[in-house]
Amino acid sequence: MNPPFIPPGGGPKVAIAGDVYQIKLTGAETGGRCAVFEFFVPPGGGPPPHVHSREEETFYVLEGELAFTVAGTKFVVPTGGFLNAVRGVPHAFKNEADGPARAVVVVSPAGLEEFFLEVGIPWDDAYRAPGPPEPDQLARMAAAAPKYGLEILPPPPH
Repeated sequence: MNPPFIPPGGGPKVAIAGDVYQIKLTGAETGGRCAVFEFFVPPGGGPPPHVHSREEETFYVLEGELAFTVAGTKFVVPTGGFLNAVRGVPHAFKNEADGPARAVVVVSPAGLEEFFLEVGIPWDDAYRAPGPPEPDQLARMAAAAPKYGLEILPPPPH
């Protein structure tokens, strides 16, 4: 069997919650073991706090930095930094820097990519931010989340 080869820029791209996710490897290609995304986060971007009941996420920052909050503890992860968010633990990330951030996430087991494909908006440029999410996309995310074992949490109080 030949391994999947995805050229630079390859893989479906979707805009979700103001960020852009490019799906590099799906569960169909890994026997369900994992999925891999590359993602672009503009300044101020990042998903709301959430909890996965089915999978872990392992992040590697390629460019810029991302501020992760995992179980209430903040970690600023710079270029070359690595963070693992285990299932069942509330987490979020945000780009608090002035420039864009780019990272890779490995999701294990696979399945979360189907959520992104269901609620994301097809996007043509992996490095151009879509702007803030539209209310209808946020409603679709909230409606689809339980089907994927995902709980979207309210933002923390300031």
